[in-house]
Amino acid sequence: MAIAGTADSRPEIDAALVRRLVDSQFPQWAGLPLKLLDPAGSDHAIYRLGEELSVRLPRHAEAIGQARKEFRWLPRLAPHLPLDIPVPVGVGEPDFGYPWPWAVSHWLDGEVAAVDALADSSTAAIELARFLAALQRFAPEDLPAENTHAELTGEPLAERDRETRAAIAKVDGVFDAAAMTELWDAALSAPGWDRPPVWFHGDFHTGNLLTVDGRLSAVIDFGGLGIGDPACDLMIAFTLMAADSRAAFRDELGVDDATWMRGRGWALATGLNAYTTYAAVNPRVAAQTTRQITEALIG
Repeated sequence: MAIAGTADSRPEIDAALVRRLVDSQFPQWAGLPLKLLDPAGSDHAIYRLGEELSVRLPRHAEAIGQARKEFRWLPRLAPHLPLDIPVPVGVGEPDFGYPWPWAVSHWLDGEVAAVDALADSSTAAIELARFLAALQRFAPEDLPAENTHAELTGEPLAERDRETRAAIAKVDGVFDAAAMTELWDAALSAPGWDRPPVWFHGDFHTGNLLTVDGRLSAVIDFGGLGIGDPACDLMIAFTLMAADSRAAFRDELGVDDATWMRGRGWALATGLNAYTTYAAVNPRVAAQTTRQITEALIG
């Protein structure tokens, strides 16, 4: 039985809880088999429901707005994007001791994208650039010219200054602290986005890409979806791509020098955050974030 969660605790989630939530709130899917997706992400517990659906339940308070945001926007975005995205079909309500909204979405087959398979692929890099270009062009009629949706307001890069400098000091000796500080200073000093705000994914890294038969098939996890400066999405160039494919990506997307520099800053900041949080206990994350930080320094 799940224990009710608060803003500072994580509710217990198990198959029995998910079964009760689904069967009581979505009786049309009652009895469909449930299978835990393990490992899932750090933000959600994910269960496959039958053959065509998935159930995603936030693990912590920072993820609780994602279900309703994705339900509102992803069905509108999906027809305009060249890769599949996980379109929600329902939002569940808190019940049986589980405290937050949760989501049922269409299941997407595929394997998580592998750097070894795609790093040197200019074809994949161009596909990702075209995905971002399509996302940035999307302009729903009911969205005001000025973004008044708090759920879509992105975090400025400068808000990561204190934690990023602390992380640089913490990993001095593992990485080149002087080079990281130089990059971080340059990213913060780069001219800001001076064009109309555009849509961004907000967490556009290798772990949120799926492949089928070695080709990109889908982009998942839109919890960071927002409107503003798209530089944060450039982190994919440093988490996935090698130098030549990164150049093809940048050329296809038409990224100016200032935005590229801010994108390197995002890659550095997010890589350092993940490295200092997880690397000591997770060798996979250590390897991924080491690559991300190294590639961000290369540019």
